[in-house]
Amino acid sequence: MFDALSEKLSNALKKVKGQSKLTEENIETALKDVRVALLEADVNFKVVKAFLETVQETALGEEIPEGLTAGQFFIKTVSDELAEMMGGGHQELNLEGRAPAVVLMVGLQGSGKTTTAGKLARLLKEEGRKPYLVPADVYRPAAIDQLATLATRIGVPCHPANAADGAVRIAKEGVANARKQGADVVLIDTAGRLAIDEPLMEELAEIKKATSPREILFVADGLTGQDAVNTAQAFHERLGVTGHILTKMDGDARGGAALSIRAVTQQPIKFMGVGEKLEQLERFHPDRIATRILGMGDLVTLIEKAQETFDEKKALELQRKMRNNEFTLEDFLEQIRAMRSMGSMKDLLGMIPGASGLVKNAKMDDGQLVKAEAIISSMTLEERSNHNMINMSRQKRIAKGSGCKQSDVNRLLKQFAQTRKMMKKMSALGDPGQAMQMAQSMLGGGGKNPRMF
Repeated sequence: MFDALSEKLSNALKKVKGQSKLTEENIETALKDVRVALLEADVNFKVVKAFLETVQETALGEEIPEGLTAGQFFIKTVSDELAEMMGGGHQELNLEGRAPAVVLMVGLQGSGKTTTAGKLARLLKEEGRKPYLVPADVYRPAAIDQLATLATRIGVPCHPANAADGAVRIAKEGVANARKQGADVVLIDTAGRLAIDEPLMEELAEIKKATSPREILFVADGLTGQDAVNTAQAFHERLGVTGHILTKMDGDARGGAALSIRAVTQQPIKFMGVGEKLEQLERFHPDRIATRILGMGDLVTLIEKAQETFDEKKALELQRKMRNNEFTLEDFLEQIRAMRSMGSMKDLLGMIPGASGLVKNAKMDDGQLVKAEAIISSMTLEERSNHNMINMSRQKRIAKGSGCKQSDVNRLLKQFAQTRKMMKKMSALGDPGQAMQMAQSMLGGGGKNPRMF
């Protein structure tokens, strides 16, 4: 996420990192590079201008707090202003009041509205809400079926719609049916176009009038930069958008949409999609995103992901196994699956403060995790419990079953044996720096191109 922008901003801020005093000269030098980085990231030029003026004014106008160097204070100022540009803090959905609260999902075709509606429904259900999905996209082929399929996967009711009834009628009847079924949130998936047109906006305005939504969320492709911002502004002027959801943020988004859309529309980003899986929707925290952009990590989000993924009792049992050297391939397989559900290895390491160098130098290939999972899954339970029993003939069978080479199986077994020893040491480590070195070794012995196995 924001890889290119993060690298350029980090390089720009290095110029003041070791400064003992902030002056107009060294600040302007750093901000010149910051300006270029932001404009190349497709951030709105008016937003960039206002941001740079605020940073310069704050850096020169305030006293440096005790305990911070001039360079540290400047970096903190940039981080704080980046967060403020994106909204300051996270803003929750407005779902209070009479039930059901209607949430209207709008945006252009291809932005991911339907999938995002499913993701949001799943998230709300996990938090104890009773969501109800309404498929009001009557133009895109199979859009209604797609939402119904997503609803079945997450165990959420979906309004039985017929495209011939029209979007407005489907939306209105969907809300009425949701109320009868005791739902407290209604998510209406609407149609999009390849570009803004009057028929689209008129239909959305009619749906808004018929359903009185509590929230109107503009779903934007996070890879499109200022194009998304301009479209969001047009939707906001016509419909009164209350918030945004950025999709495809797991790729190398340039950052233009995330850094501009709130400043231009004055409406917050509330969620972001960080993968294709239904569980990969996160609340948007501007302060956390700012520190990630500046290469300072995001431990809070990493801890939250871990808490959602790992059971406390299982974690304690795993720690005991690590300490007693009882960690098996079955345990390893469980951890691989848990890690994959949390996100990509590159993104997870990027959330650890100080790990940006490791992320930059390592070629993080999540396909290695997929291959490891396939190999272990092709073993018998007995083999997973005792890896020492896997001889050459068993390796051939496992390689054939997993679609890998025998050398891959052999490499994994050797790496696993090393990992067991490292994990035993890591269970007693208190130094995060040593832990990071261990983690790098586990990925393949360090160096420029670490491997899982």
